[in-house]
Amino acid sequence: MKINLPVTQREFELEDGVTLVSTTDTKGIITHCNQAFVQASGFADAELLGQPHDIVRHPDVPPEAFKDLWGTIGRGRPWSGVVKNRRKNGDHYWVLANVTPVMENGKPHAYMSVRLKPTRAQIQAAEQAYALLDAQRASGKIRLQLHAGKLRRVGWRDWPARLHRITLRQRVAVGLLGVLLVTLLPAWVLAGQAASTVALAQLACGVLGMAMFWAWFNHTLARPLDRATGLAGELAGCNLDGDIDYDSTSPLGALMRRLWLTNLNMRAIVADVRAEVKGANQAAQDIHQGSVALSGHTGTQAQEVVKTTAAVREIADTVKRTADTAHALAGLSSSASAMATEGARAIDQVSASMHAIEASSDRITEIIEVIEKLAFQTNLLALNAAVEAAHAADHGRGFAVVAAEVRALARRSSEAAQQIRGLIQHSVDQVSRGSQTVDVAADTIRTAVDAVREVTARLGEITRATQDEAVGVTQISDAMHLLDEVTQQNADLAHQASADCEGLTSRADTLVRAVKVFKMSR
Repeated sequence: MKINLPVTQREFELEDGVTLVSTTDTKGIITHCNQAFVQASGFADAELLGQPHDIVRHPDVPPEAFKDLWGTIGRGRPWSGVVKNRRKNGDHYWVLANVTPVMENGKPHAYMSVRLKPTRAQIQAAEQAYALLDAQRASGKIRLQLHAGKLRRVGWRDWPARLHRITLRQRVAVGLLGVLLVTLLPAWVLAGQAASTVALAQLACGVLGMAMFWAWFNHTLARPLDRATGLAGELAGCNLDGDIDYDSTSPLGALMRRLWLTNLNMRAIVADVRAEVKGANQAAQDIHQGSVALSGHTGTQAQEVVKTTAAVREIADTVKRTADTAHALAGLSSSASAMATEGARAIDQVSASMHAIEASSDRITEIIEVIEKLAFQTNLLALNAAVEAAHAADHGRGFAVVAAEVRALARRSSEAAQQIRGLIQHSVDQVSRGSQTVDVAADTIRTAVDAVREVTARLGEITRATQDEAVGVTQISDAMHLLDEVTQQNADLAHQASADCEGLTSRADTLVRAVKVFKMSR
């Protein structure tokens, strides 16, 4: 036998009027359980459904109880008894269990269990019964056994109780036999008396026997049948608040017990249906309210999506125009870069020319120096010629004139060379400054060319990025358009769900009204 541990021996007391319902198949696998059973057991729905029912078995319950349970319901008979069940955390709770077989073709194919909260006296009696069974199992002397949830003596000790378990036919036969014997008794006792006396005595004894039989019949059969008829009438009138007291030793005890179980099972089922329908009705109302709110929110969302779609389309157009402008700028930047490159080449040529002029100026300066040296030497020669002409007196007068002219010419050549030197030096200075300026301009233009190239590269990247953005914005625009369509569909679905919830609420109200036909105290 499965032993569920741990156990805490802490009692979890059920609420008054609570009904725990579960169904199992013929192998004891749980197929259904109500919320009261789930809450009492401490397990979740998923932990109970599809699991063996002994998941709530408490190790304190003797194995004889479960043997008697399965032996009774396996024969298609109901079983009732006080049982101690274990919760998931190890605590326990007491129930008055009533297990009814669900018959199909004369054989059980499922079992329905309805559990009530037992009284403290019933719990104490169950604890004493558990202790007696454990004690006799330990001693090996079997004097008591469970039968349909009740303790029964074993062997000859059970003979008095067996008289209470004879069938209704047997009881009627015994009663009629007793009437016959009482009627015939005066013939044996008053043997030899006058026939009239014997006849009167037999008549009196027969009337007495019939009166006794009628009293027994009224007490044992008629009154229980009246109570059973009353309970059946209440069941037929959908009143489940009815109750019935029955004696298990009565000949109608089995019938009365089954009527009571029928009332109990219907009460449990209707209570669960009411609770579930009430929950479904509340859920339908909540869904309806949520659907109405969702419909409103979806409508607002649809309007916002339309606005967003229009804005995205405008952004897409703007991005496209920006992409076109960036592409045009990239073209212009490429042209400017090419022109700047050509300008840099021209500046480089100018710089080379300026340097060549500067070199030529240096060469002219060297030539002027040669001319100055020649003018100086010519002046010296003219001075020498003038000295020689003075020495020659009249013969050298013409030569002196020539020497004077040569010296004047040398002086003018020297002065002209000095002026040319000054001009050349001024030109060299200007050319040097111009060359420096051209070098600076060339460096500046090179830097500008590099910057233009960098700008061109960056504009190319911007152009590609803008094109990618244009594609992305187009995709977003398409997605927003699709989202707009989906939102409209969601709005239609929300409206349809709201209408369906109204229908569900109406049907739930109909179910509530139908179940309200059954009268119950809870």
